[in-house]
Amino acid sequence: MKLSAVDLSPVPEDGTATAAYEQTVETAQQAERLGFERFWVAEHHGMAETLAGTTPEVLLGHLAAKTDSIRLGSGAVLLNHYSPFKVAEQFGTLDALAPGRIDAGLGRANGSPAADRALGTSRRVQNPDEDHAEKIEAVVTHLYDEYPDGHAYSDLELPRSGEEPPVPWVLGSSPSSAAIAAKLGLRFCFAAFIRPELAVQSFETYREQFQPSELGGGIDEPDGMVAVNAVCADSDEAAARLRAVAEATYKRMQRGVVGTRPSVEEAIDELGSVPDPTPATLDEGEWPRAISGSPETLAGLLNQLADRVGVDEVMIQHVVTDHDEALRSHELLADGVGLTESEQD
Repeated sequence: MKLSAVDLSPVPEDGTATAAYEQTVETAQQAERLGFERFWVAEHHGMAETLAGTTPEVLLGHLAAKTDSIRLGSGAVLLNHYSPFKVAEQFGTLDALAPGRIDAGLGRANGSPAADRALGTSRRVQNPDEDHAEKIEAVVTHLYDEYPDGHAYSDLELPRSGEEPPVPWVLGSSPSSAAIAAKLGLRFCFAAFIRPELAVQSFETYREQFQPSELGGGIDEPDGMVAVNAVCADSDEAAARLRAVAEATYKRMQRGVVGTRPSVEEAIDELGSVPDPTPATLDEGEWPRAISGSPETLAGLLNQLADRVGVDEVMIQHVVTDHDEALRSHELLADGVGLTESEQD
């Protein structure tokens, strides 16, 4: 199994965005050393006191200078806020900084009404799926310089490395996003930590509707990845204790409290007890929003979930308050799935 990670740049308690970015760099370097396939960073707006990951295109430039070989990407750039050409320019620049190892993860999401207004984003889009598909196609066409002669954009140029252009991915948490990826013939990553109940249906939609791509960066056969909220510790019980943070954070979101993250102790208090360990074998149709376990248990769980949707790569997103415990989780999980740690000078 291939293993990857997405990082939200959480701000440490009593810390700053500077500290959050330093921790993201350390996490990316560890992921590279452990043999992770790729490392993505997220985009959230209006919550910078707790989540400093607001501008993946900026943070990725910094990570390019701090890593050597791991693929770097966005999970995701929220394309509904931006011009496709500007996004393509940003990723062309990233490609020039980290030749041949950039992923252009393209998604969409609305934030708070205030954040959307500040970003100049309209929520009144007549055909949102059609608009999103057109924007993704435009980004990819710019990246691969495929506008035909005579087109208004055919003379526009991007910064380039001369190696493989950024690889486009469609990111989403619904069958509609899967259908867009299928129609365009692009790679698809499903965010199972948002809507796990739609994971199987979304990948079925992706495969049933897939059309070989005529776009640069497109593919001839379906290729996907699933993103899962997961945390690993030395034992199932210790991991369940860490998973309390994810469980409590979700319950806060259900109450309309977004962007906050309790400590383990606060989370257990809010939940009323430590969550039960995730069972080593999930029932058919059971897909928890967050999972946990020892290296052996969690590796087995990830294999089960990956098999359900027919992929061989899992991206880990976690909500772990303590940075050292987060790093330890990645280390244990890498060992559990059999990644090979590389030697670093």
